[in-house]
Amino acid sequence: MKKIESVQEFVEKLDAAKKVNPKDLSSDQDLTIGIMNLISIEEHLMFSGAKTGKTQFYDLINEVREMRKNAMLKIIPAYEGEVWCISKHLLAAAMRVFEVGTKALAAGDKETAYSLFDQSYELYCMFWGLNMGMLTGDKKDVKVAKKVAPAKAAQAPVVAKEEKTAKGGMGKLKSWVKNAVNCCIE
Repeated sequence: MKKIESVQEFVEKLDAAKKVNPKDLSSDQDLTIGIMNLISIEEHLMFSGAKTGKTQFYDLINEVREMRKNAMLKIIPAYEGEVWCISKHLLAAAMRVFEVGTKALAAGDKETAYSLFDQSYELYCMFWGLNMGMLTGDKKDVKVAKKVAPAKAAQAPVVAKEEKTAKGGMGKLKSWVKNAVNCCIE
C-alpha cells in the first residue's frame, strides 16, 4: 500500500472512496452552496472595503477568489465558451435571489418570498442543467438515485424515472435536479 504523503492527498482519497458515482452530485451540491457563499464573501469584502475605506478588505478578495475558483474546478473541470462565467453568475444570482426571499419572508410577505425561492431554485437548476449538458445537448452520464429505505441501504441505487408532472424544459430540469442532486443521499 502506498503511503499517503499529505493531508490533502488523504482528504482526496477519502472523498474518492465515498463516491459511488464518478460524478457524485450530492457532494457537488454541498460544494455549490459553498461556492455561492464564497462569491458572497467576495462581494461583501468589496463593499466593506468601499464603506470603511480599509483596503485590507480588498486585499482578501484574491484569496477568497482562489478558493472559489479551486472549488469550481471540482465541478466544472472542462467547459466551452462562457460556461464558467455563466455558472458563476447562476450560482451568485441563485444565492442573492434566495437572500431577498428570506428578507421578504421575515417581513411577512410570504407570496413574494415563495416566488423568489422558486426563482432561486430555477437558477440553481439552470446551473446543473448547463453543467450536466442538459441545456446544450451534451448530456453527461449521471446515474439518478432515489433515496433508499434504511433496510435496503446495501442494495445498489435505483435509477429514478422522470416525474410525469414535469412540464416544459424548466419542469423537466427541476425534476431531474430533484432526483439527481440530493444532498441527503449518502
